[in-house]
Amino acid sequence: MPGKPYQSKLKQFESEVFELLDAGCSYRKAAVELNRRHGLGITHNAVFSYVRSRRPARGKQLFYDGLSPDIREQLLKRIAAEWTHDSTAIEGNTLSLGETVKILELGLTISGKSLREHEEVHGHARAIDLIYEMIPRTKLTSEDLFALHRTVMPKVPIDALRPVGAWKRDFNGTTGVANGKTLYMEYAAPQDVPRLMEKWLRMFSRLRPTVGRSKQALSAFTRLHMVFVRIHPFFDGNGRVARLVCNLPMLRTGFPPVIVPEERRGDYIDLLWEYQYATGTIRRTSELLPEHPSIRKFENLLMESWDKTVRLVDEARQREKERKRTNKTK
Repeated sequence: MPGKPYQSKLKQFESEVFELLDAGCSYRKAAVELNRRHGLGITHNAVFSYVRSRRPARGKQLFYDGLSPDIREQLLKRIAAEWTHDSTAIEGNTLSLGETVKILELGLTISGKSLREHEEVHGHARAIDLIYEMIPRTKLTSEDLFALHRTVMPKVPIDALRPVGAWKRDFNGTTGVANGKTLYMEYAAPQDVPRLMEKWLRMFSRLRPTVGRSKQALSAFTRLHMVFVRIHPFFDGNGRVARLVCNLPMLRTGFPPVIVPEERRGDYIDLLWEYQYATGTIRRTSELLPEHPSIRKFENLLMESWDKTVRLVDEARQREKERKRTNKTK
């Protein structure tokens, strides 16, 4: 049966619907405001019915729900700045956190820094917005991954073997040290990537509904990330895309994202190399996630790193409490 008229009208404005309600609007006031903004012609009953139908798909309360609009906005900006800085720094971007904030908040250009580094910052911040838009969706697709890749990658000359927004068409790998000698390990062969990523997307779908607590969400992040990087489906930008998309289980279950801090870059890279070396090059018929002690170590690293965003959310919640307490005494 076709969806009800209000469902098709409200679907594209879902984030606004929940933002209005989270800001304290009644269903009637939310309907009035949405009609004013978009000329939808909906009633408060339509808003109520839509919210009731979408709550299960949205999962638990989002980590920023219930905050005043200004406090929520500042929290999201702080997380975006930290997330963008640390993720791009892991890949070699030399912009400091302060410089990253100036670029994102004030639109400044930092003297002595390359255009590529500025583009990486802007692109990653836009990709975070894409991730938030994906939270209520019931399915993740290869097109979603392509969109993230196009967003995080700076503008580069067209290269048929290194496409942006498509699977790689050339071989790539990583160098590490084993037994006192340097060793080069290849990631998945280009011809194996489409099949392997189909399996990864199915893995994502299986893991997502099972997460309901922080430990389970972190476990999902860990396993999805380890396999994604083991495949390395893009010619470049794999780490940034992985650290974005593998946060969806966290976000969908009401937790803030995990940000791997710049200062843990060495540990992060070492654990990924350890797993890559232990499991070898992945083939289309390979097991996606062979067990290895580095998986648990990687999960512990993420748990320790997660404290950064948890503190930011706690600070925002505390500000909200103090504001309400102050308002009650007036």
